[in-house]
Amino acid sequence: MTKVTLISGSTMGSAEYVAEHMAEILEELGHETNVQHGPELDSLPLEGIWLVVSSTHGAGDLPENIQPLAEEIANQSPDLSKVQFGAVGIGSSEYDTFCGAIQTLSTLLLDHGAKRIGENLEIDVQQHEIPEDPAGEWVKIWAVEL
Repeated sequence: MTKVTLISGSTMGSAEYVAEHMAEILEELGHETNVQHGPELDSLPLEGIWLVVSSTHGAGDLPENIQPLAEEIANQSPDLSKVQFGAVGIGSSEYDTFCGAIQTLSTLLLDHGAKRIGENLEIDVQQHEIPEDPAGEWVKIWAVEL
């Protein structure tokens, strides 16, 4: 059984719902989960599996509740070489900064030594009114690589 720490960054709650939905699926598949909404760095394990879910706010910006974590990683430069992660972004293709937040977070994690499992999932709310649906399908495939 693999433990997965799900980290959400959300402005209106959609990323939180997606993270919780994926946690349920991971648990059904036999994994242990820990969901944290906008956590601080010291509450996260610096090893193991992270699944980061974030909406994009404004002009490609991080949601307010995950900005402190990103700043801590950028400023403290923790060694994340023992972290493997997946990344799920939620955004609207109406904007040229579509899923900019998850791209920023993925790059930040990679720059600090974390290794990505699979490709980022970028959910377009213009195509998927219920973002939990594509996220649920994606996490089933992603979990095979754990």
